[in-house]
Amino acid sequence: MTAPLDVSGSAAEAHPESVLVGAGKAIQGRSLTRIAWIRLRRDKIALTGGVVVLLLILMAIFSSPIISLLGHPPLEYHQDQIDPNTLLPKGTFGGVSGEYLLGVEPINGRDVFSRIVAGAWISLLIGFLATIVSVVIGTTLGVVAGYFGGWVDQVIGRLMDVFLAFPLLVFAIALAGVIPDKAFGLEGDSLRIAMLIFIIGFFSWPSIGRIVRGQTLSLREREFVDAAKSLGARHGYILFREVLPNLLAPILVYATLLIPTNILFEAALSFLGVGINPPTPTWGGMLSEAVRFYTLPHFVLFPGLAIFITVLAFNLFGDGLRDAFDPRAH
Repeated sequence: MTAPLDVSGSAAEAHPESVLVGAGKAIQGRSLTRIAWIRLRRDKIALTGGVVVLLLILMAIFSSPIISLLGHPPLEYHQDQIDPNTLLPKGTFGGVSGEYLLGVEPINGRDVFSRIVAGAWISLLIGFLATIVSVVIGTTLGVVAGYFGGWVDQVIGRLMDVFLAFPLLVFAIALAGVIPDKAFGLEGDSLRIAMLIFIIGFFSWPSIGRIVRGQTLSLREREFVDAAKSLGARHGYILFREVLPNLLAPILVYATLLIPTNILFEAALSFLGVGINPPTPTWGGMLSEAVRFYTLPHFVLFPGLAIFITVLAFNLFGDGLRDAFDPRAH
């Protein structure tokens, strides 16, 4: 028979409550958003991309004060900065100086810095609004297709295939050639911007639609959807109150990756001459004009760097968001 243990005067006499120091404190839960923010803060590269994106947005919003402070009106000619014999900017590296931070354009002498800053709001505006159009259409049709399945899924799926096979660039070039100077109460740059938003946004929704459809196929088999159905919830309630909130993370991540794609497409259309009409400054239009002066590569460098930095920053930030919202990430 085993002798009883002598616990008198030892640590075993202590009550369990006294051993668990701080056990009385309430345990605080962390939401998915907070967990994602903690992960995102650890990703210095993604945070750097996010800071650059924020600076670009602020530059686009406050483009007029920035131009007034550091540059000249983007459509103003400065013939005194042009050599009358060569029609090239005076000085070195395209006339870069304290007054003209990135120099001036050949022949007309327009301020390159001011035109890049002024072109930022057009590129970002088209990129953001076209992405919103794509997300709204793609999310709506993707959720409906994934949730209902059957013939609804088949119809929407074939519609996605048609749009993905559509020659978007050819259509944009053809539409830009036949669009009138005034339509739908719009004219000039406003009409062109609306046209680009429609073309880019309306024809790029199938990409996000397929992602949302795949996520919805998984979510519709989850327990909370079955519970809502057992309680008599209607399809609309389940879609917008149960399924859609669980899709916000992948939608947000894909939207940040879709914005730079739309910005590149707008720049390509402007480069081909079917985007915003000159002399309104756009990054793609500046590249198109700079191609003529192949002996002066810096006029291609500056707008090219603006596009490169913008696309890279959005991609880095989007990749960081994707990793932050990934439940399998450590």
